[in-house]
Amino acid sequence: MPQSLAKNLVHLIFSTKNRAPVLNDIVRKALHAYVAGILNDLASPALLINSVSDHLHILFNLNKNTALANVVMEVKRGSSKWFKTQGANFAEFHWQNGYGAFSVGESVVEAVKSYIANQQDHHRRVTFQDEFRVFLKRHEIEFDERYVWD
Repeated sequence: MPQSLAKNLVHLIFSTKNRAPVLNDIVRKALHAYVAGILNDLASPALLINSVSDHLHILFNLNKNTALANVVMEVKRGSSKWFKTQGANFAEFHWQNGYGAFSVGESVVEAVKSYIANQQDHHRRVTFQDEFRVFLKRHEIEFDERYVWD
């Protein structure tokens, strides 16, 4: 085959440091647009981005020539720098150190988009920690509670 073709859809989830509830309605839409710009620059376009007060969900198509860890690092670094320009209240903003990244098959893209789009309703019933534990268990990722949260 003369060319390499790939479609690697990733559902990325990460929270603010210590799950601080700082992603308010004032900055949320601009944050999503900024993150989408970072992903476009990395040739890993976002399909959907949504957040609640303490964490972010991103569904994106990972560029076949870029390591996932590098994309996450650039998204978190760039958006953190941007966030700190949004006012004195955000001067000490940080994302958590880790993240969760889960592969998404084409057959469930619409369900994942719906799930991401409905985060506000979902988190009226479920905490971020409980949601994240479900993802880890569903994807059969072993984890130690002592090292998941910061």
